Amino acid sequence: MTLFKNLFKQTAIYGIATVVPRMFSFLLTPLYTELLPEEEYGAVSVIFAWMVLFNVVLAYGMETAFFRFYTADDAKKVQSTATVSIFWTSLLFLAAALLGRNYLAEAATIDVRYITYTIWVLVFDALVIIPFSKLRVTGKPTFYAVVKIGNVAVNLGLNVFFLLYLPQLATANPNSVLGSIYIQGFEIGYIFISNLVASLLTFAVLAPHYFRISWHFDKKLWKKMMRYAIPVLVAGVAFAINETFDRILLEKLLPQDVAKAEVGIYSACYKLAIFMTLFATAFRLGIEPFFFSHAKNENAPQTYAIITKYFVILGSIILLTVIIFSDILKVLIIRNEGYWEGMQVVPLIIMANFFLGIYHNLSVWYKLSDRTKMGAYISIIGAIITLVLNFVLIPQYSYMGSAIATITAYGTMMIVSYLLGSKYYPIPYDLKRILAYLALSIGLSLLCFYHYRANYAVGVPILFIYIGFVYFSEKDTLHRIIKRG
Repeated sequence: MTLFKNLFKQTAIYGIATVVPRMFSFLLTPLYTELLPEEEYGAVSVIFAWMVLFNVVLAYGMETAFFRFYTADDAKKVQSTATVSIFWTSLLFLAAALLGRNYLAEAATIDVRYITYTIWVLVFDALVIIPFSKLRVTGKPTFYAVVKIGNVAVNLGLNVFFLLYLPQLATANPNSVLGSIYIQGFEIGYIFISNLVASLLTFAVLAPHYFRISWHFDKKLWKKMMRYAIPVLVAGVAFAINETFDRILLEKLLPQDVAKAEVGIYSACYKLAIFMTLFATAFRLGIEPFFFSHAKNENAPQTYAIITKYFVILGSIILLTVIIFSDILKVLIIRNEGYWEGMQVVPLIIMANFFLGIYHNLSVWYKLSDRTKMGAYISIIGAIITLVLNFVLIPQYSYMGSAIATITAYGTMMIVSYLLGSKYYPIPYDLKRILAYLALSIGLSLLCFYHYRANYAVGVPILFIYIGFVYFSEKDTLHRIIKRG
């Protein structure tokens, strides 16, 4: 019992460490959309999209390999070898990127100063990969959470200071120190300086790790770790493409006079999917350890089936709720009305992230059956669909084409995972009810958004009718669960 209590306690803390930073980052959206015109927010979004990809490349699966080999081999050797590997690859990237930053800036049509800040952020973030992994593997979730949340809190605080208060203070006191550091029209630069300071402070907090290791590099061990890490890298790159490449391709495939503005509009409206993303992430972090801890139980497949059904139920309610109230949420989150023309993508993006959450629940089959390469293959299928459909649809449909590509990619990944799981690790999903809840919530969501948008006299009763339908369909199961509790 103590083992499970500790397991769920750590899982809860890691969940907080993941969800709270996302919530903090989400709070920046109203600030950015209020102060930045669409094209400038688009430029920021494109850089952040590239950062996601480069974060994966600079980690190259070493974090996962570290976890895999830490308990199987000499822990000190694994720690030292992984650290040395990440350290030198990060420095090589730093040197190459700084030498080529002018070319990168010209190719991306982005100010070279922003490129420079981004390079340093990427390097500092890479250098804390193994220290963070060490905290997790040695059971220090509280410190891990404090540092993770602290990073985003500093970033959030600096953004608010630089974008809101510094201009006012500099105007009121032009001859002061604050007046001398304020640069008019440098909002994007301040955004990346905030990120850089937060990453630097995080590295400073975790830097003692580098003084505690032996700096021994075991070449034979490193080769074993890299063989394990490369498939993880491939899957990570594929996932990054699915997550962010639509912004990059929008910027490249649309006429340059509108490209960044279109990216900004799409990225801002995409943020309304945060409610589904937070739910899916918190659910996955909380339930994934449960999947593994119950893998040997005789009734494990039945338990997994019930969990997936209730994920779909909760997700469907969130889907319908967010879409019905999307025009209220947009006022709170997207302050500038110039972004609102992209609201048409919201239902597709929220559904896409719902499909992604279902996919993560279904992915239990390849994790428990030691077929993790299958996860990489499924992600690659999604990445190919993302790239092909974006190339085909963006020139004609702009960001609506990106939304269609996203929902198609995640929907395909969900279906493929289910079909393969049925073959390799059969789980008795209540497919009839799951499909009914899914189809009904999607149908009602599309009806409310495209035919009764902002008509709450229709939308709110529909929401309560749907919740009532779910309750009466599941009341026997719910009563049994409550009685057991």
